[in-house]
Amino acid sequence: MVNHAPIGVFDSGVGGLTVLKALRAALPAENFLYLGDTARLPYGTKSPTTVNHYALSAANILVKQGIKLLVVACNTASSVSLDSLQQAFYPIPVVGVIVPGALAASRKVKHGPLVVLATESTVRWQAYSKVLSQCAPELSVIEWPCSFLVSLAEEGWCEGALVEAIIQQLLSPLLDPLFPKPQGILLGCTHFPVLKGAIEHVFGPLVTVIDPAPAVAKAVTEKLTELALLNLNLDFGQLQCWVTDGLERFTRVSQVFLGYPLQENVELVTLG
Repeated sequence: MVNHAPIGVFDSGVGGLTVLKALRAALPAENFLYLGDTARLPYGTKSPTTVNHYALSAANILVKQGIKLLVVACNTASSVSLDSLQQAFYPIPVVGVIVPGALAASRKVKHGPLVVLATESTVRWQAYSKVLSQCAPELSVIEWPCSFLVSLAEEGWCEGALVEAIIQQLLSPLLDPLFPKPQGILLGCTHFPVLKGAIEHVFGPLVTVIDPAPAVAKAVTEKLTELALLNLNLDFGQLQCWVTDGLERFTRVSQVFLGYPLQENVELVTLG
């Protein structure tokens, strides 16, 4: 591994671009290789065995490019496959999104309940509850499935009265006066940060909404610093994007998640 080698980032689709955005903001000199496994999304409805197979094959193609660190920018893959990826590709460091996100939430929300909005599989495997039970055992945690928000995000429906009405309807039990009022909301799916503003409007200013992406970028920065692998070049790093299907759609939708048009070319790749 060398300092100018790229950082590999993979997700089942476009959601991981919210993590990539935070990474590039924190580490502008680094080179990145992003892989969206769009042919096999969503990971969130698949069995653990299938997710593990997909994650290993996606990571493998990035590792073959000589990456110096791997970011699993997918909550489902982070909850199921992080250990497998760390063992399979040692000594390349592997950073997931769940631990940094949980730690960030535990620092920002001292009194619960903390609501984790996530896909069905992330909720089913209690990925965030397991981490939070270790780092903040006194914090009450409610994991809430809301996979439909993924569709809203991917269609670019991120703000406005209609989007807020849909969010209010989907999360209506959390807004019931008889339900314990959430003190914080953790966005436990990489699609959800593009809906952060709408979610904040629905729940009001007293509820802290946490996007894990900056915490992931901080964890990656600390790991690269620890291993003396930071790219010390003063120029801006390069970005290369790969997808396994739907190249044109990925390019179009990417602007919603990055916040700016994707200037780089996107290429199709095939995974084993």
